[in-house]
Amino acid sequence: MVEQLSFSLGGRELLHDISMEVEENIVCAVTGPSGSGKTTFLSLLNRLSEEEEGGEVCGRIRMVLDGKLADIHRHWNLSMLRRKVAMVFQNPDPLPMSIRRNIAFPLRLRGWKRGRIAERTEEVLRMAYLYDEVKGRLNTDARHLSGGQQQRLCIARALAGDPEILLLDEPTSSLDSEAAGKIETLIEELGKDRTVILVSHHEAQIKRVASRVWRMEDGKLSVVE
Repeated sequence: MVEQLSFSLGGRELLHDISMEVEENIVCAVTGPSGSGKTTFLSLLNRLSEEEEGGEVCGRIRMVLDGKLADIHRHWNLSMLRRKVAMVFQNPDPLPMSIRRNIAFPLRLRGWKRGRIAERTEEVLRMAYLYDEVKGRLNTDARHLSGGQQQRLCIARALAGDPEILLLDEPTSSLDSEAAGKIETLIEELGKDRTVILVSHHEAQIKRVASRVWRMEDGKLSVVE
């Protein structure tokens, strides 16, 4: 739930008086022209944009996490929030290490044991429809994957810690139609048991995957009927 949210950077207001209510376990989308504030808005939902020097947030963002409705600024520290609210960016950003370690690395930082990490790695790669394509080369550099495979790997990595909310910023913008179709299928499946908030300018894609749609223009958000 977003209530009267505004965001300024270096004294320039980028988002103005935004309110938005999202049900749990659906796919919703934010669309609009380039430069309208979509990515800025998305990144505020796990407090990325406000880390920029000169960033100033007004208003309130509340989310149901761990079964409780809480203000993400007052009740959650950044580390815990980003475990619950994961973000995948427009351009795939696999870590410069093997496919296997891309999933294992953040889990090791959280203290997971080797056996549990191995099980979770296979599980999330299967969730991302990637395991059958890479199971014979899990120890190869993830940067050697195709663009579509890299993006699914990044989604798998985001899913590894079992976030309750997944933020996707134009996840298919740099992919061909076949790779984009696989990502769309994945998004639909993910929306069955977690909340997915998608930024996309592809109207046809939004119609295929999203249950609710908002439009961003000049930093203002409105519901698309």
